[in-house]
Amino acid sequence: MSEGLFEFTDSDFDDKIGASKQPVLVDFWAPWCGPCKAMTPTIEKLAAEFDGRMLVGKMDIQANPLAAGKLGIRSIPTLLFFKNGQIVDSLIGAANEDKIRDKMVDIIEG
Repeated sequence: MSEGLFEFTDSDFDDKIGASKQPVLVDFWAPWCGPCKAMTPTIEKLAAEFDGRMLVGKMDIQANPLAAGKLGIRSIPTLLFFKNGQIVDSLIGAANEDKIRDKMVDIIEG
């Protein structure tokens, strides 16, 4: 994982989301998902850009199916945005950098 980018697991997901003083972006992905792999450089770039303002991480749903199942993740890539431990927005499917950045800014400033 690159600097500023976290890796969520089933065992730490609820704690990291609930304890974060910052908004959180979680990228739900799987190793076999081409669009997920294509989005990784964008997520890494945004994690570095928003370091200190938003916690950004990835969660491999193949290795960690419990949290994804609990949240009803049905397709990937799925980006979920959390604030104060609650889902406040989402993007389903591949999204471009500007669209993700705009949502991140809206959530931080909102």
